[in-house]
Amino acid sequence: MTISTRGAAKAPAVLVLEDGRAFRGRAYGAVGETFGEAVFSTGMTGYQETLTDPSYHRQVVVMTAPHVGNTGVNDEDPESKRIWVAGYVVRDPARVSSNWRSQRSLAEELVSQGVVGISGIDTRALTRHLRERGAMRVGIFSGNALADDGTLLAKVRQTPEMSGADLSAEVATKEAYVVPAIGTKKFTVAAVDLGIKGMTPHRMAERGIEVHVLPATATLEEVYAVKPDGVFFSNGPGDPSTADHPVSVMQGVLERKTPLFGICFGNQILGRALGFGTYKLKYGHRGINQPVQDRSTGKVEVTAHNHGFAVDAPLDKVSDTAYGRAEVSHVCLNDQVVEGLQLLDRPAFSVQYHPEAAAGPHDAAYLFDRFVSLMEGQRA
Repeated sequence: MTISTRGAAKAPAVLVLEDGRAFRGRAYGAVGETFGEAVFSTGMTGYQETLTDPSYHRQVVVMTAPHVGNTGVNDEDPESKRIWVAGYVVRDPARVSSNWRSQRSLAEELVSQGVVGISGIDTRALTRHLRERGAMRVGIFSGNALADDGTLLAKVRQTPEMSGADLSAEVATKEAYVVPAIGTKKFTVAAVDLGIKGMTPHRMAERGIEVHVLPATATLEEVYAVKPDGVFFSNGPGDPSTADHPVSVMQGVLERKTPLFGICFGNQILGRALGFGTYKLKYGHRGINQPVQDRSTGKVEVTAHNHGFAVDAPLDKVSDTAYGRAEVSHVCLNDQVVEGLQLLDRPAFSVQYHPEAAAGPHDAAYLFDRFVSLMEGQRA
């Protein structure tokens, strides 16, 4: 990535997809060039949480909502300490921030963190293209990075693909830290950080859980050194087929029958730990309006998603695994993608979406209570 931290809202910019299609617009944020996987998010709110979600590492996010940035940026809402998206694509950026919590504009934040973006393009046409052709590599170019389309296309095609990418250690904490329980401490949880969002340990802390957030490289011995009542595996970026170390650690947790909860990447890790495969979705699920059914209750939830890979597990039967019987607990009603797993003979479950959902919706917040119930049952 080559950037200038001087924003240039009227400077020409071009977005080039690896299949050769190009979209021309104006620079938004930093000026220069950036590369990643082109994906789209359907959320109409919560752009600050999206930008700072570590799961978007090495991805260029296209916002389907046409008007972005009207509430500005503050220092309370980020899910991590920095913006993780590789690039940002919007149709109509707000000229003025108009929210009482705003401390600066979104454009200023993108410039200060060196995020190259583009505005003024037909994001609806781009989204339709990605739905039809699938997520693909992309580059955004502005300022001195502009060149003829053939040269830019060659640069895009030289960049690595998301399949086979091992990224969780790049975004995870390097040092363990503790998020204390709010109020009376009831439980201790070891959280393996594969790209954890800040709201996740907060949701647990609200329930009296002291959360020890550990690096993605944490060993099974380091997990149990905190004497956990439960173990959590977080969301994160990259291809789950590369995550051999987290899979091994999770299998050790399953062997010990410690209550276990996984979110997003953690769901894929559980799938692999149980012997299921994973695969790349054509264009993934990203946004805050995905309908998911909890098959144990029949309840349909509107949920927040950010995943380009999924677990390949049978929907129509209970599966026998090395750790007892397992079944698909949640399913996406748009496309029947596996959205959750649970073991029937051990205290372990996971979901593919985000029940912490800082920007909403909050339909799935009960899953943290389900985790608490598992720990209560184990203690009893």
